Amino acid sequence: MDLELLEYRSRVCSSIRDFFSARAWLEADTPILAPDLIPETCLEVFETAYRPPPGSRTRTARPYWLVPSPELWMKRIIAEHRKSVFQICKCFRNTESAGRFHSPEFTMLEYYAMDADYRDSLSLTEELFAFILENAPWPGAETAPLEPPFLRITMQEAFARCAGIADLYAAAENGALGGEARRLGLEPADYLDTAALYDLIFIHAVEPRLPRDRPVALVDYPAFVPCLAKTGGGGKTRERWELYVRGIELANCYSEETEAEKVRAYFEDEGAAKQKTALVPHRLDDAYWKIFLPDGKGRPFPACSGVAMGLDRLIMALTGRSAIDAVLPFPMEA
Repeated sequence: MDLELLEYRSRVCSSIRDFFSARAWLEADTPILAPDLIPETCLEVFETAYRPPPGSRTRTARPYWLVPSPELWMKRIIAEHRKSVFQICKCFRNTESAGRFHSPEFTMLEYYAMDADYRDSLSLTEELFAFILENAPWPGAETAPLEPPFLRITMQEAFARCAGIADLYAAAENGALGGEARRLGLEPADYLDTAALYDLIFIHAVEPRLPRDRPVALVDYPAFVPCLAKTGGGGKTRERWELYVRGIELANCYSEETEAEKVRAYFEDEGAAKQKTALVPHRLDDAYWKIFLPDGKGRPFPACSGVAMGLDRLIMALTGRSAIDAVLPFPMEA
């Protein structure tokens, strides 16, 4: 990366900090090594180990994992201090390709707004984009594909527009997604479940057809795709959105699930699935769900909404670059 891009990356990070600091948000600085992680079957992690110094009473190495997201630490801060919090940090995801849109090591902007839901976070993100475009513009760059207001499209509407599936939820309930995938020429394997068929159709038929001339927020994801977002729409949807800029996924947001029993159930179900499929198995914190119980003062875990945004992809979009390695200070070789 040349000096101009390095300086611009610094300006964008400074603008982000200015944006949140002006709102009295707490900037976090959490570990990138974790003794256990949140189970997520959609990604793989990096494993390392702490080895005690020679002569120590304890000689056994202890495994640690590089965080794919700072979420598990940031939610502990929220549970204790109940403040809106943001962080710019390094994250790591194994088996990711290195090149156009991915890097196994990348920079994440993650932020959690208190007393907010996913729609509040979408408005906040529009304000953030407007602030960056005003205070850290890239000279000569086309800004229309990044300017708010964002185009809001429900996932139901996206499947109808882009894949010709008039009712996503009826197709899922009736077991028709496999037939829809074959109609689209995707030839799905017989063993794919509803969530996997949905993902197949989304990646190959919906995502490539999203508008590119302005930011697109896909809202109200189907509830049959497991995640730690609150359910809505009479139980059919989850309060979740993903943001696309120039057709590239940039951010993911939930109205965070705050009910302890639902978090515990997610850990059990997703954890069991993770252990069956993981290329790099990792420990789970069996007591993590307890941070969502009322605290010593009887206060429940606060309602909040969190956004995880790929900062490298944001800079790529701001500068009009077509590949992420063009904006990384030291691109990783595959």
